[in-house]
Amino acid sequence: MDKDVDRLFTTGRVASFRPALDDGEAREDGRSSKLGRSLLSSSLVGSTNRGRVLQALFDLGPTSRVELARQAGVNRTTISGIVQPLLDQQILVEGKPIRPRQGGGKPARPLWFSPDAQPICGVLLMPGSVRASIVTLEGRIDAEYEEALPTGVESRAEVIEMIAACIARTFAAARRSPLGIGVAVGGMVDTTRRAVVAVNLAPVLDGLPLGEELTRRFEVPVMLDHHPRALLVGDRWFGKGRGVRDFAVVYTGEVLGGALYLDGHLYRGPAGAGGELGHTFVQIEGELCRCGRRGCWDTIATLGWLRREARAAGIANSHLTDSRRLVELAGAGDDAAARLIDRYARNVAVGIANLQQTLAPNFFILHGDVVGGGQMMIDAIMNHVRRLVPSHPGGEIVFATGEPEDRAALLGAAGLILSDLLQFPL
Repeated sequence: MDKDVDRLFTTGRVASFRPALDDGEAREDGRSSKLGRSLLSSSLVGSTNRGRVLQALFDLGPTSRVELARQAGVNRTTISGIVQPLLDQQILVEGKPIRPRQGGGKPARPLWFSPDAQPICGVLLMPGSVRASIVTLEGRIDAEYEEALPTGVESRAEVIEMIAACIARTFAAARRSPLGIGVAVGGMVDTTRRAVVAVNLAPVLDGLPLGEELTRRFEVPVMLDHHPRALLVGDRWFGKGRGVRDFAVVYTGEVLGGALYLDGHLYRGPAGAGGELGHTFVQIEGELCRCGRRGCWDTIATLGWLRREARAAGIANSHLTDSRRLVELAGAGDDAAARLIDRYARNVAVGIANLQQTLAPNFFILHGDVVGGGQMMIDAIMNHVRRLVPSHPGGEIVFATGEPEDRAALLGAAGLILSDLLQFPL
């Protein structure tokens, strides 16, 4: 890691700000601050303030010094003192001047992340493959490589070599040494030990001490997390969750998963054991789940269920059925496909309704298979949720779709490292 950047991110790893507006948080002018906690005074400017400004840029987008100062309730000189080292170290760049919207004055130059800043390596580890990428601080994927993990491999050492080779190839494509490696894992993860606990479809990965091994090999920070939580982190830093204090992510596909961002924090549970939403119960005497219990949400809202029901409904090539194909068939007048869309949407909605009733997130970002069904599928899920959830004063329930699955996971994996470097308490 470059010495200047290392100093930027590691000096004074103390409290970090909450990105959204908190009622009653004071500014120098007595008003509330949209940066969360107000910035430190000019005499105490240091790494904490630098981290807060960087977090603000992620939430606000390209922003001028004048606007940052206005949002924080400090003067422009204070902001300039914070951002100048970031400009000197090529963490930030100034864009072309933009005329003020009102009131005249000098054109402002928005600050944003430099394309020459050190990037992050984002990795997606799933049954059957490992994908590694170079992610810039502005959320652009510059390089991406994938390696197959053959199902017949039984040697843990051989699997580690395959993963490391893919990452090494990706590192070689980076113009500057990456700041760290974030890994999104399609299975249970112990975030404290940075180890894979279990991957149902790839038992060779069970118990893999991946974080420790990658740290030893590449000598950079390494973080691991569960795939749905990585999707949420990607949404929080680079997607539709920017600046949002409460939202949930739901992923559908071969498995079902989810993650929660509540009051500005990602809920992980002890050692990352929380958030197993696919194994919450929706049918007391329901179908046997792969986890050994009956009635899990996973048993009625995944591609496995959908394809079995497509076969029972006489839909051709049922083994290829997914949300995209069902919507295409329904659009061509296939009544069986239209009925199955409604049932599938209701099954997804049941779990979302339970989640909303328990913790009241009103903003849901959907990833995975249902996104392929487009607005027709999203509307079907949304309508069922609104029928299942009684009206309450907490606000309207809103749905959005995330980035395409693999891209979202890679950005989220990079976001794990970004959160650690900024000491943002996800």
